[in-house]
Amino acid sequence: QVQLVEAGGGLVQPGGALRLSCVISGPINGDSTRAWYRQAPGRQRERVAAINEAGDTNYVDSVKGRFTISRLDTRNTIYLQMNDLKPEDTAVYYCYVLHRFSPTSSTYRDEWGQGIQVTVSS
Repeated sequence: QVQLVEAGGGLVQPGGALRLSCVISGPINGDSTRAWYRQAPGRQRERVAAINEAGDTNYVDSVKGRFTISRLDTRNTIYLQMNDLKPEDTAVYYCYVLHRFSPTSSTYRDEWGQGIQVTVSS
């Protein structure tokens, strides 16, 4: 069973920085994509950043140049470094993994963390 546990959220002033981490335990099968999503009150969940097995990354336009997603495979951990935070970055942030049901399966499954609050306010 796969578990994702986020840490590092909290309250920060505008212009500040936070680093989120997500420890992934359990079997991740085959090629996978790891990502961070966020959901603000009254808004749909959106993908903030993603990283694939090759290390390719992509970001939603609103965070480009400010956020960086990375992974440390030896600790099965992904990070989201968030700089120059703005009030509109306030949301619950979720860790996410998309991977195969089994090493030989052609069907994928997704896994979610429990979410962690990030609040940007003066």
